[in-house]
Amino acid sequence: MRIRSVEKKEAEQLRVIGIATFEDTYGSLNTPENMKIYLEKNFSKKQLLKELDNPDSKFYFLEEQEKVLGYLKINVGSSQTEYCLDEALEVERIYILSIYQGRGYGSKLLDKAVEIAKTAGVKNIWLGVWEKNLKAINFYQKNGFVVFHTHIFKLGDEEQTDLLMKKVILDE
Repeated sequence: MRIRSVEKKEAEQLRVIGIATFEDTYGSLNTPENMKIYLEKNFSKKQLLKELDNPDSKFYFLEEQEKVLGYLKINVGSSQTEYCLDEALEVERIYILSIYQGRGYGSKLLDKAVEIAKTAGVKNIWLGVWEKNLKAINFYQKNGFVVFHTHIFKLGDEEQTDLLMKKVILDE
């Protein structure tokens, strides 16, 4: 198993994995119209290329035997989806294809985010997780994250509540 940076030429593969994972996780809990709006906006090749070009956003593929199983997206500085904490790194996505879930791969990507945060010298890692995604909430709690706030996440025309969770990496 290895974790490596995603290259611009791999934007289409990133798009396919992002859409598949998002649909598997949230499709049955949302309207097809709202899913379509969200996926077209956030997982277009144009949008992903823009994010891949951003020096404050990084994507990492998780591979095993040359097969991509999922990916990690992190943001720092002004690329974070919102300002929450000083000296922080945001984990925007940990997406593992459904057939590979439950095998510890999410933990490997989270460990990579922690390693990057420590190397960068940031104090906190934070993320947003939908309040109805109990599987993800439990995963993050088991990995030392605690809820510190909420925010509204727009999925199409629906407003949903995300729990903002953080993990202290470097104590003051």
